Amino acid sequence: MGKFTLGVIVTLLVLVLGGLGFTMLGFFPTAANVEPPHIESSLATRAMDQSMERHAPRVTNPLTPTDQNLEDGMKLYTMNCALCHGGLDRKPSSLAASFYPPPPNLISNPPDDPEWHIFYTIRTGVRYTGMPAWDKTLSQQDMWKLTMLLSHLDKLPPAVQEYWKTNFGVATTTSVVP
Repeated sequence: MGKFTLGVIVTLLVLVLGGLGFTMLGFFPTAANVEPPHIESSLATRAMDQSMERHAPRVTNPLTPTDQNLEDGMKLYTMNCALCHGGLDRKPSSLAASFYPPPPNLISNPPDDPEWHIFYTIRTGVRYTGMPAWDKTLSQQDMWKLTMLLSHLDKLPPAVQEYWKTNFGVATTTSVVP
């Protein structure tokens, strides 16, 4: 039994050291302009989701989804998010293909995460993706306005839809998702 346990420990140690050697000697690909292996994408997505579940506090948006707050969210999105996540005109960002992983187009494909998750992502950013933490740049109220906009894109009030159409030249419908 002792030799079996020792064999398991040695095998695990060899695997860990082999993985570290593979990585530390530069064999692990880091290019951002090539498609990553499926397993890498799956592991990274799962790790990010599990980290959010573990670390993000379940906070409630202190703001109400008024027309003004949603319009302010649109302005903030245009100024701070559109460069990477695509504009309110639903066109993809010219930079999106240059990132690894590419940032989602949040207007064409709004997040279906709860508000606490969206807020935490905006506030803390996402390591190794290019998504910065906005907590030192935007006020907490502004981060909540962005969160509100992203979580209400499929149910914007008529006045906000008109504001969107007038100011951004885009006709909206009750559902933004194609």
